[in-house]
Amino acid sequence: MNSVLLACGRDKSREALTGLLVTSDFSQVTVAENGSEARRMLLAADYDLIIIDAPLPDEFGHDFALYAAENTASGVLILAKAELADSVAAKAEDYGVAVVAKPMNRQLFFQAVKLVTVSRRRLLGLRDENLQLQKKIEEIRLVDRSKYALMQYLKMTEPQAHRYIEKQAMDLRITRREVALNILKTYEV
Repeated sequence: MNSVLLACGRDKSREALTGLLVTSDFSQVTVAENGSEARRMLLAADYDLIIIDAPLPDEFGHDFALYAAENTASGVLILAKAELADSVAAKAEDYGVAVVAKPMNRQLFFQAVKLVTVSRRRLLGLRDENLQLQKKIEEIRLVDRSKYALMQYLKMTEPQAHRYIEKQAMDLRITRREVALNILKTYEV
């Protein structure tokens, strides 16, 4: 966790939160004074954590939080007044946005930040696993299509086609995917 985007409209809060973040493990803290500036910053860079001190001068902040949660892989945390925290949480938590009631102490702030960072790390791990599984499924489909082409054009049985692809991959020292692509280039127009 290195980079933080802090969206905060009040100078006093901005200084306090920046001071807290700089003293911990965050090497880069970028500050936006309103929601529209924060959105522009999201387009320009990726952040590990986004903290929104609601309300912002141009919006409350939960719309920006939902936007950030849907369009980035950042952990998102909203700081809202105690009387509004429950209603903000009801709107935001389904999107993976954490909400902390203000006023808060230093320990609660760091616990919330830690919780968001751990959740983000878990989410990124699951996303990577999902991508790997999708690639594996794509490879299986490709190999199956190439087996079908071998069965159709060379009158091989399914075990013979499978063995052919495996043997080609071993003999040529290429992946089954590459063998399948070569077969499909040959037999499919």
